[in-house]
Amino acid sequence: MSHPRINQKTAVQLLQDAFNKVVETQQDNISEAAKLIVQQLGKNGIIQVFGTGHSRSFAMEIAGRAGGLVPASKLSISDLVFFGDTEPMDVLDPMLERDDSLAERLLAVHHIDPADIFIICSNSGGNGSTVELARLVKERGHKLIAVTSMDHTTKIDSRHPSGQKLYQLADVVIDNGGVFGDAALQLPTGGNTTATSSLTGTLIAQMLVTEICGLLLEAEQPVPILISANIPGGDAHNDALRDRYGDRVKTSAP
Repeated sequence: MSHPRINQKTAVQLLQDAFNKVVETQQDNISEAAKLIVQQLGKNGIIQVFGTGHSRSFAMEIAGRAGGLVPASKLSISDLVFFGDTEPMDVLDPMLERDDSLAERLLAVHHIDPADIFIICSNSGGNGSTVELARLVKERGHKLIAVTSMDHTTKIDSRHPSGQKLYQLADVVIDNGGVFGDAALQLPTGGNTTATSSLTGTLIAQMLVTEICGLLLEAEQPVPILISANIPGGDAHNDALRDRYGDRVKTSAP
């Protein structure tokens, strides 16, 4: 049986379509999110960003990378090992992201200021740890930005006891433009490939950070940007900026 030709050009087209969808539909939401972030930075807050699974790549685009903002800290389930008393083997279960009890423990091992703003990225937006973190964040008075797939999240049941999903708790929702199940290309032999959320997540992160920088410049405020540690003077520049926030901003693993 012959099948339609599938190759890298197929992936390129699907990824370009997802890219364009975000650009065409999410600029207003990204602008609204940037305004909220600049407001909280002005109150000496920082960005607390969280994602599990492949959504961790979004968190890495926001916090701790060249061209990113210094007042941004990546929250990760593995922090329960690095900064808490959890055993390494206890965080290796890929189903752990469904455990709603992790969220409070995760917040407890970080220095969270009332002015901090949270970004939570989850393609499905329905796992227990994600929804519980969002619920606690809002309960404690923080602003919350969600990055999720609206196509996916509206087609699933939440795994959180409340039945809520991430987008229902957020002040601003940014749709990553992904399809249900993330992988966009259905194979004639079964299954799908060409996942889009990592690409569009990176796009959203860079659009958001650039918008924040533009707003800070318009307001004639400092723009605290990390530069590459692999260029001369990089470490000194970054360390001087990080000193302002102390242990509120956790350094990333190498």
